[in-house]
Amino acid sequence: MKKSNIIMLLAALLPLGLFLFPLWKITLEAPQYPTPLGMYIHINDFSDANPHDIKNINLMNHYVGMKYIPDAIPEFKIFPIGIIITVIIGLIVALKGNYKWFLYWFILMIALSAAGMYDFYLWEHDYGHNLDPKAILKFTNSDGTQMGFQPPMFGSKDILNFKAHSYPRLGALFLTLGIGSSFIAYLVGKKNNKKVVASE
Repeated sequence: MKKSNIIMLLAALLPLGLFLFPLWKITLEAPQYPTPLGMYIHINDFSDANPHDIKNINLMNHYVGMKYIPDAIPEFKIFPIGIIITVIIGLIVALKGNYKWFLYWFILMIALSAAGMYDFYLWEHDYGHNLDPKAILKFTNSDGTQMGFQPPMFGSKDILNFKAHSYPRLGALFLTLGIGSSFIAYLVGKKNNKKVVASE
């Protein structure tokens, strides 16, 4: 098997790390919580960073009218299927395709990852802005508009007396390495193809 195909084979398998490790983590720091509250976002689930964190976040958010973090969302059924399908496509490309197909898989994964990030943004926006008008506590901005509590998609952000952090975890690293490796496979395959053509 050519070196480029071996790299592509590895690239296709790396996204499976999403089933082993969290994709993202959101952390909330505040003086009243010596241990920050946090939640991991997996490809098919939410989980506590510490025992009962999600329960405590839901209780806290209830006072400002935010929705409860659900046990499941539709994406938890869609994303795993999408990853499995793209892994299978990647393996077929690695075993049967030439280097040009490596680039197509790379583009496909970039497009799907971008769509996933956009969906994540929409979920956060709805979660932080679609507030219950009957909430116990109401906060407004300096211009009188209702204050939103959307956590950052990436990075850190001050929300009242909380500091929210949102950063990728190991699952996202495996996905990124897989996508990046497919582009490397394409470049290696392209370089080898030029050498073959030049020697003919």
